[in-house]
Amino acid sequence: MQIAYFTATLALDFLLNLSQVKTPFMEPLLDVMPMKDSKTSRIDGYDRKILELLAADGRMPVTELASRIGLSKTPCAGRLKRLVDEGFIEGFRAVLSPQKLGLDHVAFAEVTLSDTRELALAEFNKAVSKIREVEECHMIAGRFDYLLKVRTPNIRRYREVLGEKISSLPHVASTSTSVAMQSVKEK
Repeated sequence: MQIAYFTATLALDFLLNLSQVKTPFMEPLLDVMPMKDSKTSRIDGYDRKILELLAADGRMPVTELASRIGLSKTPCAGRLKRLVDEGFIEGFRAVLSPQKLGLDHVAFAEVTLSDTRELALAEFNKAVSKIREVEECHMIAGRFDYLLKVRTPNIRRYREVLGEKISSLPHVASTSTSVAMQSVKEK
C-alpha cells in the first residue's frame, strides 16, 4: 500500500513539474492540468473553454455550454458559478452598436497632469470616471499621463466634452487629441 502511495505521489510530482515545461508533446496535457497562481484558485481546460465560449457568447445557455465542453449540466453550472464567484467572470452585458446609436466619433485624448502624486492621481481617477463620454481611461508610462478613449456623436460634441469636462478635470495641465478614422478591432 505504501509503495502504491509513493508511486502515485511521484507520478503526481512528475506531472506537476512537467507543467512548467512547454513542449508540443506537453500542450495537450497542460490544457487539462490545473494551473494556479497566488491570486486565483485552480482553473483547468474545462474552465478555460467555459471562459472562451462565454467571451464569444455570454448568453449561451448552460445546457449548450455543458454540451460544447463535454460535461453534464450540473458540473458545468457549478464551474460557471465558481468562475463568477472567484472573479474570473466579472459580469454579463449587452454589447451595443455605437453606430446605430449615432456615436460614430472616437477620439483619443492624451492627458498630462500638473501633479502626479498619489492624491492628485486619485482625484483625477475619481473625476474622470464620472464623464459618460469617456469609454476607457488608462494611466500611461510615457510622454503623457493618461490616455482616454472618448466616444461622441461628432467632432463638435467632442470639442465640447474636451473643453468643458476633460480640460477641467483636477490637475490637468494639457491635452492632445488624435481622432480615429476607422475602428479596425474593438471589443
